[in-house]
Amino acid sequence: MLISIIKSKIHLATLTDTHLDYEGSIGVDPELLQAAGIIPGEKVHVLNYHNGSRLITYAIEGKKGEVSLRGPAARLGKKGEKVVIIAYGLVDPLIEAAIKPKVVHVNDRNELKSRGKGGMNL
Repeated sequence: MLISIIKSKIHLATLTDTHLDYEGSIGVDPELLQAAGIIPGEKVHVLNYHNGSRLITYAIEGKKGEVSLRGPAARLGKKGEKVVIIAYGLVDPLIEAAIKPKVVHVNDRNELKSRGKGGMNL
């Protein structure tokens, strides 16, 4: 049996835009994706700190400083709101205690403040 645990988190990023007329996803600054260990196309959960909405989508590379909701997800946030972006991994419960998630903190301009040292080899 495998369990799903957090592997990566971008904490309290600021939404820079929404694009309703798009197939769907969340666009994220490539530096933030890399720092968090999230790859383009990877499934992520997006938690809106302001309105409590939670959605599941996939990450794509955006522009520097960008964190934008696209497609139907654009209805779940507004420019300037804070979001948490989380990716999960599947692990054997016997090793889950050894797994430390990569947690990335950003400032109000989505610039890297601190980068977690965690990570997992899946």
